[in-house]
Amino acid sequence: MADKGEAAKDTLSVRDNRTGQDYEIDILEGDVIRAMDLRKIKVRDGDFGMMSYDPAYTNTVSTRSSVTFIDGGKGILRYRGYPIEQLAERATFLEVAYLILKRELPTREQLDDFVQQVTFHTYVHENILKVLDGFRYDAHAMGILCSSIAALSTFYPDSKNVRDARSRWIQIVRAVGKTPTLAAFAFRHHRGLPYVYPENELSYTANFLNMLYRIGVKEYRPNPVLERALDVLFILHADHEQNCSTTTMRIVGSSEADPFVALAGSMAALYGPLHGGANEAVLRMLGRIGSVDRIPAFLEKVKNKEERLMGFGHRVYKAYDPRASIIKRTADEVFEVTGQNPLLDIALELERIALNEDYFVERNLYPNVDFYSGIIYQAMGFPVEMFPVLFAIPRTVGWLAQWEELITDPEQKIARPRQVYVGVGERQFVPIEERA
Repeated sequence: MADKGEAAKDTLSVRDNRTGQDYEIDILEGDVIRAMDLRKIKVRDGDFGMMSYDPAYTNTVSTRSSVTFIDGGKGILRYRGYPIEQLAERATFLEVAYLILKRELPTREQLDDFVQQVTFHTYVHENILKVLDGFRYDAHAMGILCSSIAALSTFYPDSKNVRDARSRWIQIVRAVGKTPTLAAFAFRHHRGLPYVYPENELSYTANFLNMLYRIGVKEYRPNPVLERALDVLFILHADHEQNCSTTTMRIVGSSEADPFVALAGSMAALYGPLHGGANEAVLRMLGRIGSVDRIPAFLEKVKNKEERLMGFGHRVYKAYDPRASIIKRTADEVFEVTGQNPLLDIALELERIALNEDYFVERNLYPNVDFYSGIIYQAMGFPVEMFPVLFAIPRTVGWLAQWEELITDPEQKIARPRQVYVGVGERQFVPIEERA
């Protein structure tokens, strides 16, 4: 506390007890200090200086961003200032995509132009089919998508011009338009079905469903309830601040790699079961429980750390994930069309019990976005290997917005974290004949 009569300063006073030296470090907006300011804390002039040790970057700020705001304690998620609840209820996915990419909601004319641009770029070069056909019949859809997105880099050499604003926008529109096409082609390859090309009079999500499911008919029109449900799910997954895959996008992009290979890196990060595979884990958990009457015994195993409660709790949210409540309402609409997924009764009862037990409430174990999304995807006919792909399609928008923000931020440089070396000291080489 400042003494009476002394004005408070936005600084941090640090005493190095090794030397008795005092330091004053500026506190910036958001209660952060510059890590480089720690470097002036040294024992000797020739020392490298103080560093912070933060495995997994759990308390490290790497960027200033205006894309997504999250208050995990209050369960708030906003894109460019707009609450996720309003966007999911009143906007389309491409409308939200424009907002995330352009920072403002579009006028009707701007939206129509953006939709036209994305639609124009839904087709992919025919040679990309040779890339797809090189995969085994049972190759995972996410592996195919990562590889085919990376391959786009070779089809568009102009994507290397990352410092050119016009070129960046062209690549962004290309990626948003072509990702659903490549995702659908990965699905058809896995099924051994002929590829279905885009039908550009359809909406973004209807076109995707058409490329997935059309068989033997000239026209395919998805149920509008399912089309809208997928649109809502895409909105909910469009961005989520500095998570593992977004950080990957920024780190790869910091080397000025083109956006397609950077996207492939992000998708690879999303591929991991701790990130994009969480809703699949929920389905497997519900399947293991098997019936409502077995839930109490399962929760006892969770308390005894014999089982994990998948789909509950979040690294950021310490309250109810705002996306989860939206998905729960969407599930009701989907099941009116598809018929109720038998796992839903287990999920609802599991949620009810967990939210009324102190053990789970005290640990902030509330349902997150993954808890119901997998059930909806399964009801809509998606196999579990498509779940991370369905996550990657909308998140492409967020990744690209974060990438462009990085590229245009004068404070950003190529990423290069430090380490504390814990290996052996210097050793002299011993010829192989003399080694014991």
